[in-house]
Amino acid sequence: MQPTPRLEIRDIERSFEGRRVVDGVSLSIMPGQVTCLLGPSGCGKSTTLRIIAGVDMQDSGTIHVDGQLICDTIYRVPPEGRGIGLMFQDFALFPHLTVAGNVAFGLKGRGPEVRARVEELLRKVGMLGHIDNYPHQLSGGEQQRVALARALAPRPGIMLMDEPFSGLDDRLRDEIRDETLDVLKSEGAAVLLVTHEPAEAMRMADEIALMRDGRIVQRGAPYNIYNAPADRAAAAFFSDINVIRGKVRGALTETAFGHFLAPGVPDGTEVDIVIRPQHLKIDFDRGGRGPNPTATEGTPARGIVQRSRFMGSESLVEFRMDFDGSLLHALVPSVFLPQPGTAMWLMIRRDRCFVFPAA
Repeated sequence: MQPTPRLEIRDIERSFEGRRVVDGVSLSIMPGQVTCLLGPSGCGKSTTLRIIAGVDMQDSGTIHVDGQLICDTIYRVPPEGRGIGLMFQDFALFPHLTVAGNVAFGLKGRGPEVRARVEELLRKVGMLGHIDNYPHQLSGGEQQRVALARALAPRPGIMLMDEPFSGLDDRLRDEIRDETLDVLKSEGAAVLLVTHEPAEAMRMADEIALMRDGRIVQRGAPYNIYNAPADRAAAAFFSDINVIRGKVRGALTETAFGHFLAPGVPDGTEVDIVIRPQHLKIDFDRGGRGPNPTATEGTPARGIVQRSRFMGSESLVEFRMDFDGSLLHALVPSVFLPQPGTAMWLMIRRDRCFVFPAA
C-alpha cells in the first residue's frame, strides 16, 4: 500500500485577466519532505503557494491534505482550518509582543504547556536567551529565527515558505537556511519552499520542481535535475552554459570537437550541444602540438584567449574558437590568467554534454 502524501495538489490552474498564471500544476509532498518550487520571477510559484494556503482560489484543480479534499472550485476549507504554517519574505513579527508572545500567538491557552512549547522551539532555533526581548531589539537573522518558531508553534503538518531568506546577507543566509532545515526535519512537516535561487533549492530540497510560464517542466532530486536537464533552458537555469550550435547530417553533428551523435534527428535540423564551463578542459600537456583524439574526450579544438578573470576559488577564461569563431568559457581551478591572444587546445567531457533541439 502506497503511503499517503501529506500535501497533494492536482491540476491546479489560475488565470488573471485572461493570462494563465498557473497551468496544470500537480505536486505531492510526503511528511518530512522538503520540495522546492524553483523558477524565475513571474512564473507562478507564489500564486501556487497562495492557492495552497487558501488566500487565493484556483480556477480548477483540487488540493488534498492527508488524503482528504480541502479545496476544489466548490468546497473550500478556510485558511485557518488547513493545518498549514506560513513563512514569507516579511517576517511580520508583532512589534508590541515579546519573542515569547510572538511565538505563542497562534497557540490556544496560556498555561505551562504553551510556555513549554515556546521554550522548546526557541531552544531549537537558538533564541531562548532572547525570550523576553522585543522584535526591534533583534537583528534580521534573529527575527527570522523567531518567525520560524512562531510558524511551527501550532505543529502544522505543512509548512509553506515564500523566499523567506531573501532579506538576509549571503553569509547569514547560509547559516539560517541550514538551521531552518534541521528544525523543519525534526518537526516532520511537509515543506514547500518557493525560491528563484538554484543554489538555495539545491542546498535545501529533497525534490526540486522547476517551474516556467506557469507549468512544472521538470521534477526530481537535485542531483538528477542538475545532471539530466529537460531542455537547454533548464540547464541554463542552474549554471552558466556554453552552447555549440551544429546541424545534423546522417545522425551526426559536426563540431570543433568532432562528431556528436544525434539519433532520430532529421537531417538538416539544428541542435544545441550544451556544456557547462567547468567541463570545458584546457589541455596543458598538448600545448601547440595539435589534435590527438581520445575516446573519452574526442577531438581537441584550438581557441584563442580573449580575456580571463580571477573569481576567487577559480578563474574564468574566454576563448574564441578557430573552428567557427564562437565564444566558449572555461572554469579553471585556482589562479590561471593567460594573456589575450594565447592559443590553447581545449577538450570537452562528452559524458557531460547535453544535446537539445536548437532554441
